[in-house]
Amino acid sequence: MIDSRGFIYCPICQSKTKTKVNKDTVLRNFPLFCPKCKQESRIDVEGGEMRLSNENPLQ
Repeated sequence: MIDSRGFIYCPICQSKTKTKVNKDTVLRNFPLFCPKCKQESRIDVEGGEMRLSNENPLQ
């Protein structure tokens, strides 16, 4: 989830992360770290929409 200001929310705990994107930002297999739950998720961002990446997770 991305809010109106462009901040990405953690797909695990739904907390706001420190990562901010623009509407035209494209990310593939991006390692998103959440400072609250201390988890790392791989995400894709395109067209202002975020989804979990289908790529292999970090090891």
